Amino acid sequence: MNNVYLHLEARDWLTDGDVTDVTVNVADMAEVKVFPLCCVVQNYAWGKVGLDSEVARLVLGGDPQALIEEAKPYAELWMGAHPKGDALIKDNRISQRTLGQWIADFPGCLGSKVKDTFHGQLPFLFKVLSVNTALSIQAHPNRMAIALTQFEGLCGFRPMDEILGFLKNVPEFRALVGNEAAEELQSADGDPGRTSLALKKCFTRMMNCEKKLFVDQLNMLVKRISEEEAAGKDTSGSNGELLLRLHSQYPGDIGCFSIYFLNRIVLQPGEAMFLGANEPHAYLSGDCVECMACSDNTVRAGLTPKYIDVDTLCEMLNYSPAPVSAKIFPCVQDNADPCVYLYDPPVPDFTVMRIQVPASVRQYTVSALDSAGILLVIDGEAVATSAAALSDITLTRGSVVFISANESLSLQVTSSSGMTMFRACCLL
Repeated sequence: MNNVYLHLEARDWLTDGDVTDVTVNVADMAEVKVFPLCCVVQNYAWGKVGLDSEVARLVLGGDPQALIEEAKPYAELWMGAHPKGDALIKDNRISQRTLGQWIADFPGCLGSKVKDTFHGQLPFLFKVLSVNTALSIQAHPNRMAIALTQFEGLCGFRPMDEILGFLKNVPEFRALVGNEAAEELQSADGDPGRTSLALKKCFTRMMNCEKKLFVDQLNMLVKRISEEEAAGKDTSGSNGELLLRLHSQYPGDIGCFSIYFLNRIVLQPGEAMFLGANEPHAYLSGDCVECMACSDNTVRAGLTPKYIDVDTLCEMLNYSPAPVSAKIFPCVQDNADPCVYLYDPPVPDFTVMRIQVPASVRQYTVSALDSAGILLVIDGEAVATSAAALSDITLTRGSVVFISANESLSLQVTSSSGMTMFRACCLL
């Protein structure tokens, strides 16, 4: 390896227009273990538009030259090495390499445990989401969402008494489930096994009902709730406000009825929800940081124009009723660093840290971990130095930095209000 050399044209970073062949020893490149990233934006239709989007604002903060189109949705910022959105290393002296290519060449940057456990792959994908209209009802591998603004979603099956209450108070909903399945659910008598089977039967009956039936019932429900609201009546027993909102976004979609099965959860900034494998959910509105196991295995069944697979989704779901409080995932302040708050779910693929540097702190060290990590700056500015970086890195709102395992980053905080950062890693 020491005898292999990479020849780069230094056009982009030498002054006065000089063009010089630069020889970079690949062994020296292996010593570069901390570097900024240019990350991939996904412009899905459900995203917030233009600078209303936190994704767009972060992109612009990280690169003031970025072009943000006023009428374009900016839905997701992907920070990782996923094949469909591999981040680009933001340093011309390393050439136009992606993070995935770098990890393939230097897998030791992951840390020995992560490298061995996940076969030389970065096991997580770190994201920012800006949600304007509801995402699809879906299930997929483990993921965690941490609110940046007030964030609303559907997550997991409601407690039994709430579902039974809707079956009683919303006749249009009961018509889709059917009396037989509804009575079977009611007679489960709190037995977990019977409840799970009955709940699966009810949900599957609704999702597979004949299209004319659910469209007619949905139209009747929307008409009834609209008239009740116009008359000043309380429609909370029918979840009226949310039903009308989803219907306006996805008219005639069976997913509108999912609100009677699934918990509605509202997170305040800093609060999180953990979505276990096969947990039914849909994001509704707001901005969040999300970390997920790096996989494409998403199955959808409503509130989407994309391909849906109702049978697979109904078969794979976790039919365990639980209250909203059980879905909110607590963070824990790190004993070793009071600026760090850990979101450490019961899965091996990822952990997320919220780093809150107060205004009184001017020097801060992002500590070394036995895992590669990705650092995102949400607020604040600093100059970052590391023995493992080619040069100092200027951090601003929207900056994204890859930090190899066992490397630290020293920050000279320059903003007067401190800093807020999130760091994704894998703590095995």
